[in-house]
Amino acid sequence: MVSRLNDIPGISCHAPEGAFYLYPSCKGIIGKTTGNGQKIENTIHFAQYLLAHAGVAVIPGSAFEYDPNIRISYAASMSVLEQGCDRIAKACSDLV
Repeated sequence: MVSRLNDIPGISCHAPEGAFYLYPSCKGIIGKTTGNGQKIENTIHFAQYLLAHAGVAVIPGSAFEYDPNIRISYAASMSVLEQGCDRIAKACSDLV
């Protein structure tokens, strides 16, 4: 997942040190605009956008005082994780 997320423009992810979570930075996504003209102003907006437009649930980093990152659980099957990465990549490519 780290490699797949790092391939998405605007997202940067480091390898986890433990647990079942990744904390990718979405600094390059903040400030972009959705197809319907809504600006992604923070990680809350980005999490809402991913849920509504990609069907992917992530936790805004602001919940952990860890902005501009989001939290993603990778406690799932490889096929589910690949599908989630595909959906995130597509949703991010739709932003301008």
